Amino acid sequence: MNSVTELKNTVSVPFEQARAMPPSVYTSDEFLKRELSDIFAKDWFCVGRASALTNPGDYVTLDLAEQPIIVLRDNEGALKAMSNVCLHRMSTLLEGRGNTRSIVCPYHAWTYNLDGSLRGAPAMTLNEGFCKENYKLPQVRCEEWLGWAFVTLNPDARPVSQQLSKVEELVGDYDMANYTETFFETHVWNTNWKVLAENFMESYHLPVCHAGTIGGLSKLEEMVCPPGEDAFNYHTILKDDSLKIAMAHENNDRLHGDRRRMTYLLAIYPSLLITLTPGYFWYLTLHPEGVGQVRIGFGGGMSKDYVDDPDAQANFTQLKTLLDEVNVEDKGCTEKVYRGLCSSTAKPGHLSHLERPNYDFAQYINKRLQEA
Repeated sequence: MNSVTELKNTVSVPFEQARAMPPSVYTSDEFLKRELSDIFAKDWFCVGRASALTNPGDYVTLDLAEQPIIVLRDNEGALKAMSNVCLHRMSTLLEGRGNTRSIVCPYHAWTYNLDGSLRGAPAMTLNEGFCKENYKLPQVRCEEWLGWAFVTLNPDARPVSQQLSKVEELVGDYDMANYTETFFETHVWNTNWKVLAENFMESYHLPVCHAGTIGGLSKLEEMVCPPGEDAFNYHTILKDDSLKIAMAHENNDRLHGDRRRMTYLLAIYPSLLITLTPGYFWYLTLHPEGVGQVRIGFGGGMSKDYVDDPDAQANFTQLKTLLDEVNVEDKGCTEKVYRGLCSSTAKPGHLSHLERPNYDFAQYINKRLQEA
């Protein structure tokens, strides 16, 4: 039985009888190929916060389903995405992130404007077929939504705002678009991307995996895990004021009652994972690097309500230290899970009621592979 069929059989039961996904969906190279072609090449992928690309020429590069892409802010202030492959001898163009006035190929110095049109190409005048105006880097769909930058290789994908309209209904009063990113890092961990995604989607592991940090503050009885939606799942946690910046600021008149201390853990498919509190947010955006590695974008920052607060920086420095410690714990736990998944004795057990998002995630993956 192949891994796609194994997954289909696993998700065919109701949640009350559900088990974790079978090991083969994490360890099979063939299954990963299907994920790249049927999920990452077709759904919207989050690059990070649009505010990281504020000025003309600000750019970030990524490989999405094995396609090199540039995302940048053009001279008119629009967010654009395009191929990161030169139209001459097909070298990749830019690397990492930064700011540039133009896109210059590192191989033969063919130079492109920020809209992807070819500005110049040295020593091409003797080629009678060459016409500069015929060259423009292929464009990639790109959208901004609540402060996030998304790209997709799929020309038929529904707009992000349509797919995620229910997220706006859930957290519109948090004003997520105006949270300010204060850090962004990239990491590679030795685990499957779904292991890390599922780790984020459930807080069942917090008292144990995070016993040295936030585990003591995590009350399982206050975690709420509703059924997921087509494009995302979520669960909520109520926090106390031991971490002041997690609470709504005293000047915040948008949030009321328990919402002033409510944290949303949003898992936007396939792999944008957002922890949203009234005072701060942090997020992961994941892309597979083979079955046993995941490329992680890790960022976070503060609600605009805290930006001018006199204690904000001290509070956020404390928070960032805590998040780094939590990441160390999560890295250890998720890498152990992947090692276990590779064992011939690995078998999936039944899910807790606190792992409802994991069940919904498995349903999403199965649906995408069955639709192809």
